[in-house]
Amino acid sequence: MSNNNTVQKKPKLDIKLLGRVVKYLVGAYPRLVPLSAVCIIVSSVVSSIPAIFMQKVFAVVNTYTESGNFDWSGAKKEIVPMVLILISMYVVSLVLIALWRQLMAYITQGFLNKMRTQMFDGMQNLPIKYFDTHKHGDIMSYYTNDIDTLRELVSQSLPQLLTSGVIVLTVLCIMLWYSIPMTAVIILGVIAMVFVSKKVGGGSAKYFMRQQKAVADTEGYVQEMMNGQKVIKVFCHEQQVKDGFDKINGELNKVSFRAHAYANMLGPIIMNIGNILYVVCAVVGGIFLTVGMTNVSFRGLITASGFTAVAFSIDIIVPFLNMTKQFTGNVNQLSQQVNTITMAMAGARRIFDLMDEKAEDDDGYVTLVNCKYDENGNVIETAEHTGSWAWKHPHGDGTLTYTPLRGDVTLNGVDFGYEPDKQVLHDISVYAEPGQKVAFVGATGAGKTTITNLINRFYDIADGKIRYDGINVNKIKKSDLRRSLGIVLQDTNLFSGTVMDNIRYGCLDATDEQCINAAKLAGADGFITLLPKGYDTEVTNNGANLSQGQRQLIAIARAAVADPPVMILDEATSSIDTRTEAIVQRGMDKLMEGRTVFVIAHRLSTVMNSDVIMVLDHGSIIERGSHKKLIADKGTYYQLYTGAFELE
Repeated sequence: MSNNNTVQKKPKLDIKLLGRVVKYLVGAYPRLVPLSAVCIIVSSVVSSIPAIFMQKVFAVVNTYTESGNFDWSGAKKEIVPMVLILISMYVVSLVLIALWRQLMAYITQGFLNKMRTQMFDGMQNLPIKYFDTHKHGDIMSYYTNDIDTLRELVSQSLPQLLTSGVIVLTVLCIMLWYSIPMTAVIILGVIAMVFVSKKVGGGSAKYFMRQQKAVADTEGYVQEMMNGQKVIKVFCHEQQVKDGFDKINGELNKVSFRAHAYANMLGPIIMNIGNILYVVCAVVGGIFLTVGMTNVSFRGLITASGFTAVAFSIDIIVPFLNMTKQFTGNVNQLSQQVNTITMAMAGARRIFDLMDEKAEDDDGYVTLVNCKYDENGNVIETAEHTGSWAWKHPHGDGTLTYTPLRGDVTLNGVDFGYEPDKQVLHDISVYAEPGQKVAFVGATGAGKTTITNLINRFYDIADGKIRYDGINVNKIKKSDLRRSLGIVLQDTNLFSGTVMDNIRYGCLDATDEQCINAAKLAGADGFITLLPKGYDTEVTNNGANLSQGQRQLIAIARAAVADPPVMILDEATSSIDTRTEAIVQRGMDKLMEGRTVFVIAHRLSTVMNSDVIMVLDHGSIIERGSHKKLIADKGTYYQLYTGAFELE
């Protein structure tokens, strides 16, 4: 039922949105766009002028014919110059057309390049919540399908719209100049064309808008299924996946068929109305000529002969027939552009919605700077990389204080919910001193990962305080805050490039030696050196040529090379076998020396050596203490450890 309701919605050409696209286009090329427009206008006007010369040629022939003694030499003296002028104008028009087409090709690709760049740059500033609530395939559709509709708009529809519009206006003025009654006949036919265009074109436009959404859904589904191929095959759900695609693809087929069916009908209908109008114009002109009806034109008014002084003649009727073809043909072109522009507006709306998404708020003013210590032990800011860091804290009175980066993290009475009315954390208090290892255990959905997401401000808390080295994290610039945190996630993301490139991703200034040392620290050097090209081995398709454990080891090395004072390990060893885990754990112990570490783990064996273990249940901390203390208390942790309870 909802689909039917959607179909009934009548799309409207959003002039404001179209204006925004044009404004963006002109802003990108403030000189070339006006130059192209001038070339289009001049070439369109020139292509409309032949009707005037044709009328003059017929007038000359008619004059010499009516005299009863046709003088070809006299007629030639008048006709030949007009033909030469007409040829010259066609040459000028051809040059201008070639020029604006080349300009528009350059402008279009440059415009799309700037648009994609701005979209991507803006996307980097969006909060994590946006990506958690939008399908990645749908976002990809912005850069492919929606951008392509703008390509057609800029390269074809807008120039054609301007060309046809100028020709229609120019030919209309010429027709009014020569005969108002004949123009009125054509205008009545055009009204019929506009009425049909509105009915048929409106049906096409609404289905083109639905087609845009259906394409995005299809692309999103395909991407999702590609990412989940292993899961699909493991559970033998190939047929279910095919059925799901058939349903989505069928909807795309249905709306696309209806959109193009309407669009394909519109052209022939308008063209045949134009043919009928041509015949009507010829018949009406013949009747006017036969009955000797007096012509009315603006030419008569301006030449002081009056509106009623000139009778209809063949030199008015014949050029009018050609102008009718030209006029109705370009009206048809205008109507054809409505569908393309409507579809482009659907794509433009989605693109501008992405570009208008509110960027991640960051009102922090405390920054992370390199520092050193003077002879008195005072912190001094320096531009050189010293390996020591401090928080630069400006105050309202103009003074600055420098707080050494130590990794002291505290949460006091923190409440949080992804939705305002659905809290997932309740009164969370955590005290992590520099060098401590704090572990979170609990069932899936208990809130473990959410706590770490709040520390790095992927989300902001509803109530309470989070302090980093005594500074409220809301005062710290997010980029500086996150730069001081190393994180290893359960789901490893590797990027196209070499193994060395992926390790260096943690610190782009790191040398090869530093990257190799980080890999050794993480226990990854052993398998990397056995790869075909060692550290220069190319990583493809998110590390598909590596095992899950190897990918995780590279991710740990990537965090190690960043050398942060605080580490967040979210199920960092969950994808590693027991033997590899022992290797990694030794490296992790070295990595965690002197750092504050937050560990989320299902394997309780990985958190036994933590300074404090916190057990979460439904967003609340129900137990806290060392492994030894919690075992002695014989509470929930004890039951989890002994197998009486399962984490799930």
